[in-house]
Amino acid sequence: MEKEEFNLEILEKIIQEKNVNALRELFESIALIDIAEVADRIDDPKELLFIFKTVKSETTAEFFSYLTPEVQEKLVRVFTDKDLMTLIASSYTDDIADFLMDMPANLVERILNITDKQTREVVNRLLNYKENTAGSIMTTEYVTLKNSATVEEALAAIRKIGREAETVYTNFVIDEKRNLVGTVALDDLIFSEPKQLLTDIMVTDFITVEVNTDQEEVAQDFKRYNLDAMPVLNADHRLVGIVTVDDIIDVIEQEVSEDMAKMAAVSPLEDSYIKSSVWALAKKCIPWLIILLVLGVGASIVLNIFEHSLSTLPILAAFLPILMDGGGNSGNQTTVLVTRSLALKEITPKDFLKVIWKELRVSLIVSAFVGLFAFGWVLFEFGTGILGYDELIGLSGWSWFAQAGLVASLVAITLAGAIILSKTIGAVLPLGAKAAGLDPAVVASPLLTTIVDVCALLLYFFLSAQVFNLI
Repeated sequence: MEKEEFNLEILEKIIQEKNVNALRELFESIALIDIAEVADRIDDPKELLFIFKTVKSETTAEFFSYLTPEVQEKLVRVFTDKDLMTLIASSYTDDIADFLMDMPANLVERILNITDKQTREVVNRLLNYKENTAGSIMTTEYVTLKNSATVEEALAAIRKIGREAETVYTNFVIDEKRNLVGTVALDDLIFSEPKQLLTDIMVTDFITVEVNTDQEEVAQDFKRYNLDAMPVLNADHRLVGIVTVDDIIDVIEQEVSEDMAKMAAVSPLEDSYIKSSVWALAKKCIPWLIILLVLGVGASIVLNIFEHSLSTLPILAAFLPILMDGGGNSGNQTTVLVTRSLALKEITPKDFLKVIWKELRVSLIVSAFVGLFAFGWVLFEFGTGILGYDELIGLSGWSWFAQAGLVASLVAITLAGAIILSKTIGAVLPLGAKAAGLDPAVVASPLLTTIVDVCALLLYFFLSAQVFNLI
């Protein structure tokens, strides 16, 4: 069966008819994650029991790891102890720890009580590591080889224990004290002489992380060094686990989703958008909107102070959205670029002056082009009647241009100034937040908009007062 043909109706029909052959064929022809996405939509978890009783346990263990936490919890509630023991025995310990983190305490206790002592100790250790660290995402199923072994002995060990490991492409060489002394790739073993010692072919210049290393830093090392697995060491620098590339893909998705949410002033979702309730989505937005509303009091104060200017020359109000949006948008461009560079470690707070100098030059170029365009655009709006300006009525030629040009110049200069200020602040805020140990994505965007709005309004009304003698 092709993926395009597979749907919920087909899966439910197979389950209801107890069609063993069709189900096994389905699991052989369709990717497990695609089956899981469809299975998530089955309301009654008891229907899914047929899958776990029919398909081999190694396959259903991986299938279970792709189900949503809600469906996993429902299944655990209907599983017998024997079903759970089979699932645990066929699952990797990091996958067990992952789904236990989302389970209620009574279900976690039930699962751990029926788990063998060795697995329980490993899972408990993983659960006790700080969230979003290398220790919390690592697996303990990997191949270790003794540094005294030959290539022939190493390959024999891989054949014996490799099926239980998450990867055999990168293997880890340890000494008698379990200190990591090297790594050896499977292809190097295959193409080496059987009697060669591992110490002759292993890589000793390898990258490691400690259990408390932040998962985002681990992901950056994977990208930087093009790794498929990375050893994790404890405080004594002994090998306790590995992080694999499939774990890092999940980390990257999680980190990107969090950063996007934070920069949009929304708290990150615990679940997917489609599965989150309306109330859950609303709760993520309300706090930030209230905070931004309070921060916006600065702009309200400025508008109140210059209320007389607006009543004397109402046309000034027509350009407020352009000025505030133009400044905010240009600053956000810089904030996104600087925040991304900080996340990728392309820059650090130590590069403060270098970044500010670069953004200042960029802002001068951008403001010059946008300011000139704004000048011409305002004249175009007046000339075509898009905007009405009472002082232009009855004027023509140079007199019309002089009067309209004053307003156009005012808008152009203010917008240019707002862009220069916004881009500079847009670089300062994330760098400052990083230096202070705060998340640049959380701090930069909300503060940027508030600061730029106030400064743009102050500049606009100050220049208006000078040009039109409004005060």
